[in-house]
Amino acid sequence: MAHLYGRRYLRAFVSGFFVAVPVTVTFLDRVACVAKVEGASMQPSLNPSGRNKSDVVLLNRWTVRNYEVQRGDIVSLVSPKNPEQKIIKRVIALEGDIIKTMGHKNRYIKIPRGHMWVEGDHYGHSFDSNAFGPVSLGLLHAQATYILWPPNRWQKLKSLLPQERTPVQNHDD
Repeated sequence: MAHLYGRRYLRAFVSGFFVAVPVTVTFLDRVACVAKVEGASMQPSLNPSGRNKSDVVLLNRWTVRNYEVQRGDIVSLVSPKNPEQKIIKRVIALEGDIIKTMGHKNRYIKIPRGHMWVEGDHYGHSFDSNAFGPVSLGLLHAQATYILWPPNRWQKLKSLLPQERTPVQNHDD
């Protein structure tokens, strides 16, 4: 009799597993995931304590499913220099905007169609659009929406564009 219950339990587990795994994979692929933020490029917004502590953020994939981002959003994207790596930066300018760069070979750049300009909050400690130029929206992975860890840093991330990084001319103008 125990053998019969064991077989029934195993069948229920296997069928549940084959339902749960695709649902979980789909959720992580389409809706949200979490990521540990490493490095100093987004200080003080992320990792304000330095190297010894890393923030863990919620990456909302659903909000960027149509490649819609706003100036000031903190986003995760595939590195234009290393497709194996994801980077986290702030959106500074959108297609059609003219941006005054900080250290790029061109002093002013008009952001091409289907692209955005991203920068780390910690100028001089960030590998960003000032190094590699405008980024294709196709590299967009997710929007960072909450700090989940450590508990004392739990908060919704604000979409803020630093006053000194406002585009010279918005495409909205």
